[in-house]
Amino acid sequence: MFDKVLIANRGEIALRIHRACREMGIRTVAVHSTADANAMHVRLADESVCIGPPPARASYLNIPAILSAAAITGADAIHPGLGFLAENADFAQIVGEHDLVFIGPSPEHIRLMGDKIAAKRTAKELGIPVVPGGEAVDDLDHARQEADRVGYPMLIKAAAGGGGRGMRVARDKSELEAVFPIARAEAQTFFGNGALYLERFLAKPRHIEVQILGDGQGSVVHLGERDCSLQRKHQKLLEETPSPGLNASERQCICNLAAATMRKFGYKSAGTLEFLHQDGQFFFIEMNTRLQVEHPISEMVTGIDIVREQIRIAAGATLGYRQEDITFSGHAIECRINAEHPDTFAPSPGTVQRYHAPGGMGIRVDSALYQSYSVPPHYDSLVAKLIAHGSGRNECLMRIRRALEEFVISGIETTIPLHQQIMRSDAFLNGDYDIGWFERTFDQTP
Repeated sequence: MFDKVLIANRGEIALRIHRACREMGIRTVAVHSTADANAMHVRLADESVCIGPPPARASYLNIPAILSAAAITGADAIHPGLGFLAENADFAQIVGEHDLVFIGPSPEHIRLMGDKIAAKRTAKELGIPVVPGGEAVDDLDHARQEADRVGYPMLIKAAAGGGGRGMRVARDKSELEAVFPIARAEAQTFFGNGALYLERFLAKPRHIEVQILGDGQGSVVHLGERDCSLQRKHQKLLEETPSPGLNASERQCICNLAAATMRKFGYKSAGTLEFLHQDGQFFFIEMNTRLQVEHPISEMVTGIDIVREQIRIAAGATLGYRQEDITFSGHAIECRINAEHPDTFAPSPGTVQRYHAPGGMGIRVDSALYQSYSVPPHYDSLVAKLIAHGSGRNECLMRIRRALEEFVISGIETTIPLHQQIMRSDAFLNGDYDIGWFERTFDQTP
């Protein structure tokens, strides 16, 4: 097992990784920008190294600085967390070339699945159904031809993208001509790659993802599916497992297909296959070769520590259990608490004046906040994840509603009131929602 792990991330996920390491007897190194000098993971880590000024490109995306921090602290391995360099194949390869272990998949798998076009092509070859379309388009003329071939409405997507960036819907030719250059510019800005592809836009699908773990030695298991359909502008707000929109047969089918496919693939580490589900059909959209923000709900229903498994696998261990050894218990929901105005979604950085996390049976809070902490304006607005577990969905809902009432974060605006509003909606309480439901029901912002 590793003696020391460098955590190449920040916020709640860096703290989550630190905790897993400490429970395994592994020392930790926190890297941080000057804006995060007082962050909780920095305060708790065994060692910390400042790697640059606040902009991510000068710190958390600064590969030479991160490698230098690993060298001077004598780290054995680097955990990239999620976001930043987590799905950067070049980073994973460079880490290995410097005699360090990258806690994640192989650079080859990251590179292949990071290209959304190549990933869909690979999925199709492995027998996974995909949304019609998916071919790269070089320019607007090519996009018009592809749209005519597949049919409107079309979804324009960034080939190197994720998180809804570089994504636009075109319902007809004129709309395609209007939004295509916008999508290309956004893709170039956020991913340094303006490549786009088009696929058929489904009207009211659910967003279903399957969590898998592979040890790279022939064993792959799934940890069930997560329903991530509650979204605003393709950004997830809330996730739950199991999905209220799937029956037992559909659940078994998609989870077993995901695990079998990744077994053929020889996959190593944690990963997530994402699908759209509509009218009883599943369509593969992408794979995330990293830890997901919503991984805690899978942990709550299976009792498996996904971060711990990532570390074990990277150190050369096998899974040590089979699919039939995994038991699924109850229901879990995660609310993403962002430092944003609950109505306008405007970012709300600032100093936390009061902080009280809820507790009680079945409640978990993943957060790096504390009283007097200053939330910086430079990074993602996610500041806490509230997770509830119950014997069934109704019990889980009652627990998370109660926990939202107890959660106190003052000094900054948060989306806690928004989640309380969602919890009062009959459609959500009945599990009757799709990826467009939130915007149709609540979101009136442009």
